[in-house]
Amino acid sequence: MGRRTLVALAAVAVLAAGAPACGGGHECVDVDLACDPLYPPTFDNVFTTTLLPKCGAEGNACHSIEGHRNGLVFADIDDAYDELLGLTEDGARLVPSDASCSEMIMRFSATDPDYLMPPGQPLSPEERCALTLWVANGAER
Repeated sequence: MGRRTLVALAAVAVLAAGAPACGGGHECVDVDLACDPLYPPTFDNVFTTTLLPKCGAEGNACHSIEGHRNGLVFADIDDAYDELLGLTEDGARLVPSDASCSEMIMRFSATDPDYLMPPGQPLSPEERCALTLWVANGAER
């Protein structure tokens, strides 16, 4: 069985059990799938246009090589994809095809400043739209 099949089965098991996609008691969010994305919602675009420059830039970014918050580093596109989908030891940050209960989307959409990512500088609605559509469309690589 391939890695993607295992991730899909794990996502189905989580959803079937009724468990939230992330811990901490955060509720799933409403997502607008009729939004206008800043760019075509592919992982390559999500990574190079939003995640790497806004969350993984060297210096003080939370998910740079130096920051590596919660074991998540946006330096290498393949490693970042594996980390987001839970193909590493730190667990999934998203549920393919379920943007509303994916931790990454919930954090980008949060109103609580302690839960919002990136801290202090929320993504634009068009950037959030691109990430949301990528996840909602199955989070393909």
